[in-house]
Amino acid sequence: MNISPTEFASLLCSRLCHDLLSPVGALNNGLELLADEHDPEMRARCLELLGESARASANKLKFFRLAFGAAGGFGETVDTREAHAAIEGLFGDNQRVQIGWMIEDSVLPKQAIKVLLNLALIAGDALIRGGQLDIGAEVVGDQVEIVVRADGPRIVLDPELRVALSGGSDEVPVTPRAAAAYLVQALVSAGNGQLQVSPPDAEFLLFGAAFRVG
Repeated sequence: MNISPTEFASLLCSRLCHDLLSPVGALNNGLELLADEHDPEMRARCLELLGESARASANKLKFFRLAFGAAGGFGETVDTREAHAAIEGLFGDNQRVQIGWMIEDSVLPKQAIKVLLNLALIAGDALIRGGQLDIGAEVVGDQVEIVVRADGPRIVLDPELRVALSGGSDEVPVTPRAAAAYLVQALVSAGNGQLQVSPPDAEFLLFGAAFRVG
């Protein structure tokens, strides 16, 4: 399915606004409560909640900068430690998703980092009740291979996202929720690569991507 650059940009912006609305709204509510609260214990609790909301907002922005924006500046590669920190920041605070990081390379091509982060975002969101999120990648010659595996008590990958990862369909509406999936598909296709997704009846969710870089 062909999506114009303007439409795709609007999808990403809508996704960003949706994901940031909750922590930013919590900041606003916390400030309003703090202004009317005089009990020291309650004020301390309000400040604690404000701190949590601020960290969540900052972590989401750091992740989205790498996943959607100009990751790592103008260089061709990105430090994998930065990607690891972004994923830990996005999922680590809820204590429900455990991250398994299986990447030895100190840097990866920017294109690969974006695919890796967006697949991790989709897989992590599919772990409705938490679980294990394992992420691996390596560069072999001029090709990068990425594997993301999600395993938990309940895994939900919307059919819309499956369709988007396969390239889209005129029969399925394009929504902001699928922005990450369309970005992955576009990046993998640009590298003449392939993207595989485990079947809906599998006990775990597995993404595999292989494509050329450079």
